[in-house]
Amino acid sequence: MLSGTPDPLERWIGDGLAASAALEEEQGIDHFDRLPDSILLVIFNHIKDVKALGRCCVVSHRFHSLVPLVDNVSVRIDCVVSDDLSTSPSSSGSSAAAEKTRSVFSHFARAFLGGIVRPIYALGQILSSSPSKRLSYVESSFSEVSHYSPSQVLKSFKEIRRLRIQLPAGELVVNDGVLLKWKANFGSTINSCVILGASSVISLSSPSLSTQFGSPNPAPDLCSGEDNNSIPESFYVNGGLKLRVVWTISSLIAASARHYLLQSIVSDHETLEFLDLTDADGQGVLSMNRHQLQELTVNPVCASGSSQRTLMPALSMRLWYEPLLEIPCGMMLKGATLVAIQPSEERSREMMSGGSCTSDVAPDLSWVSNAFEEPYNIAASMLMERRSYCLEMNSF
Repeated sequence: MLSGTPDPLERWIGDGLAASAALEEEQGIDHFDRLPDSILLVIFNHIKDVKALGRCCVVSHRFHSLVPLVDNVSVRIDCVVSDDLSTSPSSSGSSAAAEKTRSVFSHFARAFLGGIVRPIYALGQILSSSPSKRLSYVESSFSEVSHYSPSQVLKSFKEIRRLRIQLPAGELVVNDGVLLKWKANFGSTINSCVILGASSVISLSSPSLSTQFGSPNPAPDLCSGEDNNSIPESFYVNGGLKLRVVWTISSLIAASARHYLLQSIVSDHETLEFLDLTDADGQGVLSMNRHQLQELTVNPVCASGSSQRTLMPALSMRLWYEPLLEIPCGMMLKGATLVAIQPSEERSREMMSGGSCTSDVAPDLSWVSNAFEEPYNIAASMLMERRSYCLEMNSF
């Protein structure tokens, strides 16, 4: 029979626990002191955020000694501001102009890419520990600006195995409604890059839109219509070709700039096993695994001329295109384009094993379909069911 009156034994235990807790509080007993260091490190590794870990450091001497042993760290750069606040506008303007003039990327962007690409030479100032190039990130929860680069902040950590750095925004400026995402893997140079783009993303929640566009994903017929060995005519209209060239080259330059500027961080942390350099827009991700990080440590980066980016080798590209691609989440991608990029040497080895564009043997392209999260991995998989086209690009 249930009763609202507590059992005498339960009441006695409860009173004892309350009295014990009151006594411990009176004596200033800290229950964290009862936890072994290994448990505290598990907690700190779940925290990850370098700012929160920095606050933990000032809690106690014990925390201060344990935080540098954390092996899973995340650095978020909230905002970029100039260190040299005393510099006059004229001198800072001339200095920036000189830097832009020296930057191969900025010259290329002005000459060909127009307003699509944001100059990325400032990435060097964000990630570099050099005082002359350092920029700062704003800690929004503090009243002051903290003038430290990620390289400087991470020097306090001695056992980092997994590191994630998030930039405040993607480097590439695209118009509203345009989809552009890329993921690149690097060792001492590029291993692979996947780019997914669409000139516009249309929501199919409205029935009228579905009626207007009809069936956007007809079964691919490789034996009819346009020339099987050439890209469809619709790819070229309304500046479509130029736009996709811009997407491809600018994404590769952004990835190579990120890679070049990670050298100091990688060299400072020999324990690294995984590194992600992403951005708050979710535009691009540069990833490096343990093998690739070791390769970068052994083989220094080869810079592209005087620019602050890694030299791109000759590249082979496999391109898929669909004028209208409807994906199951209720979105339609207009001018959907998928580009898979590898160094030409790697591509040559693949072709020798029967993975050419015209071969009946399907190459292993799982790295392409797995490059993005849902729903974009679904879009990539659907595009890969279409005909692919092989392209080449010289080193730059």
